[in-house]
Amino acid sequence: MINKIKLIVTCILLLFCSFSINALELNVEFSADAVQVSPGLPPLVSKMYVSKSAVRTEMLQNGSRVTDISYFKKGKRILLYPDQKTYMEQTGLPIPSPKSGKSTKSPCDGVPNVKCKKLEKETLNKIKVQKWQVERNVNGKIFKSTHWIDNKRHLAVKDIFSDGGVSELKMLGKDKLNGRNVEKWESRYTHPSGQNRLSRQWYDIQLKMVIKEERPGGFLRELKNIKVKKQDKMLFKLPENYKKLAVNKNTFNRQSNSQFKGRQGNK
Repeated sequence: MINKIKLIVTCILLLFCSFSINALELNVEFSADAVQVSPGLPPLVSKMYVSKSAVRTEMLQNGSRVTDISYFKKGKRILLYPDQKTYMEQTGLPIPSPKSGKSTKSPCDGVPNVKCKKLEKETLNKIKVQKWQVERNVNGKIFKSTHWIDNKRHLAVKDIFSDGGVSELKMLGKDKLNGRNVEKWESRYTHPSGQNRLSRQWYDIQLKMVIKEERPGGFLRELKNIKVKKQDKMLFKLPENYKKLAVNKNTFNRQSNSQFKGRQGNK
């Protein structure tokens, strides 16, 4: 949404709807219902429209309609409030992406206070990977981690975090999910104390992204009712007669945290 290194080093929970840009390749246009289930809370459902350059997400927030449109290549994001016919706009931002897509440069591009160093190429569990070292600067303190990124799927199949925690991703095999061809993966995060936490993910072969994730404790994230087709360009345009509001960074941050987000982050 949005590769795994970016999600980890920026401490952002991503899965489908708030997205990271950095020259990601969105090769398939589609629409879907994004569903997030958390124990003790009502399901969070939003509607997603994905083009090759933008993602539109429609949802209800505190009983009011909100539409989030993120433009990857432009580094721009707007929040529309259809009931009031108003909007806010931010530019120059690393906007998260719905896909684990291919980045043409470093996975740290666009992420502040983070440096990436490309190391050697390796093979893990018969998967060809690129090894990266990441340095994150937090208030002058440097945290280092190492990540092995699948060359084909651009998923992190192994991570060693600065605290000693380790995350590993293992393919269980091919599967079918709501009639779609997917790969089923198991993710194991081992805490420095030795405790393990397992989750499962379903990677859509056509969309080249994780469309379902089950986490411990009953947490679920999933894209349903996926319809692959070219999206109407008008979905990604600013409507006429909307009044521009002053940018409220807290509003944008709350919106990012409230959406159903996609792929990864096992830590």
